[in-house]
Amino acid sequence: MKSAHQKYTPFQQINLPDRKWPGRVIDKAPTWCSVDLRDGNQALVDPMNLREKLEYFKALCDMGFKEIEVGFPSASETEYEICRELIEGGHIPDDVTIQVLVQAREHLIRKTFDAIHGAKNVIIHFYNSTSTLQRKVVFKKDMQGIIQIAIDGARLIRELVNSYEGDTKIRIEYSPESFSGTEMDNAVDICAAVMRELGATPENPVILNLPNTVEMCTPNTYADQIEYFIRHLPGRENAIISIHPHNDRGTGVAAAELALLAGAERVEGTLFGNGERTGNLDIVNLGLNMHTQGVNPRLDFSDLPSLRKMYEGCTKMCVHERHPYAGELVFTAFSGSHQDAINKGVQHMKETGGTVWEIPYLPIDPADVGRQYEPIIRINSQSGKGGAAFIMQNTFGYNLPKEMHPDFGSMVKAECDRIGRELSSEELFGVFKSNYLDIPQKYKLVGHSLLEKSGKDSAEVHFHGTVECNGEEHHIHGVGNGPIDAFFQGIKQVGVQDYEFISYHEHAISSGSDSKAIAYIELKNSNGKKVFGVGIEHNINMASIQGVLCAINRSVLV
Repeated sequence: MKSAHQKYTPFQQINLPDRKWPGRVIDKAPTWCSVDLRDGNQALVDPMNLREKLEYFKALCDMGFKEIEVGFPSASETEYEICRELIEGGHIPDDVTIQVLVQAREHLIRKTFDAIHGAKNVIIHFYNSTSTLQRKVVFKKDMQGIIQIAIDGARLIRELVNSYEGDTKIRIEYSPESFSGTEMDNAVDICAAVMRELGATPENPVILNLPNTVEMCTPNTYADQIEYFIRHLPGRENAIISIHPHNDRGTGVAAAELALLAGAERVEGTLFGNGERTGNLDIVNLGLNMHTQGVNPRLDFSDLPSLRKMYEGCTKMCVHERHPYAGELVFTAFSGSHQDAINKGVQHMKETGGTVWEIPYLPIDPADVGRQYEPIIRINSQSGKGGAAFIMQNTFGYNLPKEMHPDFGSMVKAECDRIGRELSSEELFGVFKSNYLDIPQKYKLVGHSLLEKSGKDSAEVHFHGTVECNGEEHHIHGVGNGPIDAFFQGIKQVGVQDYEFISYHEHAISSGSDSKAIAYIELKNSNGKKVFGVGIEHNINMASIQGVLCAINRSVLV
């Protein structure tokens, strides 16, 4: 008995031993054509209504699309009326060309010409299926019969264009549907016949659209097909080579990129890959791939959150959390090592003032697509010390010293384990606050004064203050080479001693008249255990002293 996989036939490869596309790079954007309003719309459970189509059309224009397939006006009255509203309602900018799809059938072609009356720029996109399988099981025709269908359609379209009354500029596009499932020599023959019938010239080229209607092979084979087709097409200079990849194998973007290397000049696709079955080529994905390689995609992706909101509202589809560039979580790191690398990358760019994007694990600057930095790092039990420090700095302005990261990170991990989920930024700050700022105080500074005395060769600081210890007040006095040293000397008078000063960091945490200073103090007690304290005051000297007191209080709590 055969296994299930044995009923499938491997895809026939193209014999192209001297292929050129592997050595090329994409260095410019193609001509883009959105097919959201036709190919994407027909794949929806509930197709878009007029209001939704108009909203979507405007968004595409605002992004910079100059060619937009608006529908299949001969397919239904609804599609026809939407096309008419776009034209009669003045919704089409002068520099935008609408594209309308039609089968190579006489009555449908004539109705399509009726639908475009009054438009300024139009592409008539006609097609018929050419694949080996469709010829065998659907049309039951040989290749010559299929070619004749295309020729008849092209002849009628040319006659209608020549006799068309009005100022509409009409261009022609032909698709051998299921191109990738068609023998390449047959694909060349039918397209060459259409070009001859249309009288294509370099000044008036025909768009030859080569669809991966059903993705049947690996992307390299599709690229081979495109390169083979271009090499063998008579009158190549009379055609614009367009591609229309689908995503049945999950490699639609890769197929498009390799097809561009193979010589394609124009790309049809949809936002976020909406389309039949597993979808069309995702133009957002492909365009931003170019962006990350320093190539201008010539489309505006600067506000992806708004674009995604429009898309989801009009189509009732959802953009997956992991969808490239646009998903909710694509700029989010939970892994500790990833968080640490991102944090260090952010610091590197700040310190060097670099203009080249150099942050590990982030292939694109989230700001380029309208995303904020706050959600880049999210904290759960898999997170590390660097992630917690990143949020404290980028969300709250607390630049924890590197030596303190493991101490705070262990507290955050323990809290995540306790509650069994990720922490919000506010909850993370709550962990910091409860462990460093709102701790029980065995020793509390009630009042103080600092006096600096300068001598001929040195200066000394006198600290006078009142410390409350277990509810009792004690006056202390200490002399040192600075405020912290003087306080250290004074607090010894209430039995606090055998602490070694290890490190000190401070910075401002706000600006303006209400700015405060924060000091991070690291001490080592008599048992050799290191402990951190944090002090926040308007005066940096007092912030440092409060940080010392915090460290001492935390030490006696452990």
